[in-house]
Amino acid sequence: MQDDERILSGVPDSDDLGVEPTLRPQRLDEYIGQGKVLDNLRVFIRAARERRESLDHALLFGPPGLGKTTLAHIIAGEMGAPLRVTSGPVIERAGDLAAILTNLEAGEVLFIDEIHRLGPTVEEILYSALEDFRLDLVIGQGPAARTVRIELPRFTLVGATTRAGLISAPLRARFGIVHRLDFYRPEELTRIVQRSARLLAIPIELAGAEEIARRSRGTPRVANRLLRRVRDFAQVLRAERVDLESAKRALTQLEVDEFGFDDLDRKILTTLIEHYDGGPAGIKALSVAVGEDRGTLEDLYEPYLIQEGFLQRTPRGRVATRRAYQHLGLRPPVGTAGSLF
Repeated sequence: MQDDERILSGVPDSDDLGVEPTLRPQRLDEYIGQGKVLDNLRVFIRAARERRESLDHALLFGPPGLGKTTLAHIIAGEMGAPLRVTSGPVIERAGDLAAILTNLEAGEVLFIDEIHRLGPTVEEILYSALEDFRLDLVIGQGPAARTVRIELPRFTLVGATTRAGLISAPLRARFGIVHRLDFYRPEELTRIVQRSARLLAIPIELAGAEEIARRSRGTPRVANRLLRRVRDFAQVLRAERVDLESAKRALTQLEVDEFGFDDLDRKILTTLIEHYDGGPAGIKALSVAVGEDRGTLEDLYEPYLIQEGFLQRTPRGRVATRRAYQHLGLRPPVGTAGSLF
């Protein structure tokens, strides 16, 4: 199964891309969760507006589906500026970047998703654009080559990434605002589910919203996706609204357990315990054993397993915790991470 086909993946699928714009909050006051990030952004945006300046460049990082793209739209809206959206893989050559930058308006917000995937040559061109608002391009080759300097209007770059560790130190240093987005608490996701249900005209009870939120892996995109799938089951079963019973029945049918795990999450933990005696196991060996790409494990699976205390990342490798054994109905051996035995 591809990452974007997993119902519990934070990576957007085609259905998400069609629905998300209607569910996306437009202002900071409408945004639910990420309290510290919002508080800081309110200050930075207000200060920039009072000075009538562009906002400092901002870097947002964290697992997929937590709202980085939404925040980019909100930043542009709060600044009263146009938003231009692109992604790192799309910008293949320096000329591609130059074409984008030279067409920006003063104060415009440029959003680059997956900014860690910019090529080294493109990234070097970006340095002077971010710091000095100019481009220094080399035209031609050999003895006939010459450097052309292009002045740029002041703009704001908002970069987003799921892998902050892959961003070079020089590029990271050019961002004046750097924020990590964390997984959401169940009560925050409950509010998000209730809000989305209102916008999608889905009758839902509080208990049903809480059950969906509890199994959404701390991720709003997953919560909204599960809400739509639970609605389908409720409709076929002729339920008037999504209540606790219909939500549980639908999520069980979707093989989403009470911790928001699917077969792939359980496979990671089971493989670690049965093949490697609970660890430590290297990420490369573990990825081969479960048949998943190393980057996929690191980006999509591990963050939530670690956050919830089922997995530990140590210098020697990955280790299953006491909670992982208990979740799988196994007795942890003496000395297991977090074990009481």
